[in-house]
Amino acid sequence: MKRLIFRALTVLCLALLAPAVHAQNDTFGAVRSAIQNGSSRAVSQYFGGTVEIGFDGEKQSYSATQAEFVLKDFFAKNSPATFEVVHQGASTSEGIKYAIGKYAGKNGSYRVFIKMKAAQGAMQIDTMEFSHE
Repeated sequence: MKRLIFRALTVLCLALLAPAVHAQNDTFGAVRSAIQNGSSRAVSQYFGGTVEIGFDGEKQSYSATQAEFVLKDFFAKNSPATFEVVHQGASTSEGIKYAIGKYAGKNGSYRVFIKMKAAQGAMQIDTMEFSHE
């Protein structure tokens, strides 16, 4: 009887954890789709209060609103052809998630690094870096 209860509780715990893991992966999926579509507005929904954005090694911190305009300008000059996430990882001790992707635009290809931190109960973009390949 105890074994049956233990198994039932284990299955229940796993079932409850699955949506949380899926929701975290969905965040990068939504960001990926927004970048693929060249939508600075959709990407900005995931910005924290301040965001560090870099282009070819030159980084600057912006408010979320300013960062949206910086990205809008980048997408206007470099409309996306494709964007794919090639690697994802996390630092479980610090609650940081990151993704590395390949962005192909009309002015060339970029390696994209995105770092997200947990804040206010959600994952928010802390850093975005675009580097010419």
